[in-house]
Amino acid sequence: MGMDKQIVEIRTLKPGRYILIDNVPCRITAITHSKPGKHGGAKAKIDAIGIFDNQKRSVIKPAGQKVEVPIIHKRTAQVLTTIGDRVQLMDMETYETFELPLEEEIKDKISEGMEVIYMESMGQRMILQVKGE
Repeated sequence: MGMDKQIVEIRTLKPGRYILIDNVPCRITAITHSKPGKHGGAKAKIDAIGIFDNQKRSVIKPAGQKVEVPIIHKRTAQVLTTIGDRVQLMDMETYETFELPLEEEIKDKISEGMEVIYMESMGQRMILQVKGE
């Protein structure tokens, strides 16, 4: 797995897509393009929210520049056990086991043996949904 990212031109990005800002995977919420000025090319302002930390981030770059985009993997895992505010999961493909913090909004929906869909990017993971909801 490792550092999963690819390089794309800013002009190919759209809201809802992902971008790396300060090496943090973010979902783009808005892109505004400024017209080329007297001194140089058009610029793009990208507003985004961190996938794992919900922090708002913005970046302004020349529209023709290339940026790094995280590769997001969505996988299925089985719930092995919950311990307090953590859940232990096993990936259904690789059989790797790992722990994640248990988010408040899914705490009541999770029980042993259930399957969840989780997202992984840049070495971080997060539960997206409980299967069968």
